[in-house]
Amino acid sequence: MLIRTGFEIAIDCPKPTPMLLSMYPHVSNAAPHFGSDAIHIEAPATIEEFSDMFGNRCARIEAPTGPTTLWSDCIVEDSGAPDPYDWNARQHEIMDLPVEVLPYLTASRYCESDELVDKAWEMFSHAAPGWARVQAISNWVNNNVTFGYRFARPMKTALDVFRERSGVCRDFAHLFITFCRAMNIPARYASGYLSDIGESAESPGDFCAWSEVFLEGKWHVFDPRYNTPRIGRILMVRGRDAADVAMITAFGNYALTLLRVWTVQVDDTQSYDQLTEMMRSRPDSEALILDGIPRPI
Repeated sequence: MLIRTGFEIAIDCPKPTPMLLSMYPHVSNAAPHFGSDAIHIEAPATIEEFSDMFGNRCARIEAPTGPTTLWSDCIVEDSGAPDPYDWNARQHEIMDLPVEVLPYLTASRYCESDELVDKAWEMFSHAAPGWARVQAISNWVNNNVTFGYRFARPMKTALDVFRERSGVCRDFAHLFITFCRAMNIPARYASGYLSDIGESAESPGDFCAWSEVFLEGKWHVFDPRYNTPRIGRILMVRGRDAADVAMITAFGNYALTLLRVWTVQVDDTQSYDQLTEMMRSRPDSEALILDGIPRPI
């Protein structure tokens, strides 16, 4: 399956502003089927690529004074299969875990697992260790947290989400991760593109946050926001929580004036010339703006 992914972000800076960007497809993805996954900037500025401590592809720029547009657009190949699951996947004892997994057992900036240990064991100890317990956590978060962009705020933590029972996709992921870690299950934060391919109401797609849990010797995708396997999940970044993998980290003030994201299936019978012609313009997609205020991701 071929999927066209990309974004257009418009920002406005009152003065030259250094920024770190985490908006590339993850290194674990195959090379683009067509086009380039580079980030482009419509301004006289240099984009310097680097890898962060988690192995994510990142960039450093100095956005100039005034309006600037950042964009990326390419066609990637996907298996077309929904997220895999393994109901029999077992939970490891802590002493049997690979050492590189251990950082995903402890509390982090947005995931205060140490403050929810008692509550987690009270709520989920009845479920069998392993996939069943993780699924019980995902079910609870999906059923008890209300999704809404109006509930988003930059400093909202998992404990806030638990108390308020509302949030956006990153808040669902943070609370899920926190409960898992509180029960000695390694869990990490992930985000990227998520299409609506195969869903009853298809749209151009969006950026989305989800989670990955370490069971039976490998990482598995869990998405408590949707709580069902999805097609066309294109990973961009992984970290302990959203603090590690913010899409834009700015060292100064800026205004986000436009955000468009597209994640749409492409006819894989098209010729090279047809694909070239299609890529000459960015696809139509809804601007993620509500009443002049950029929609939180």
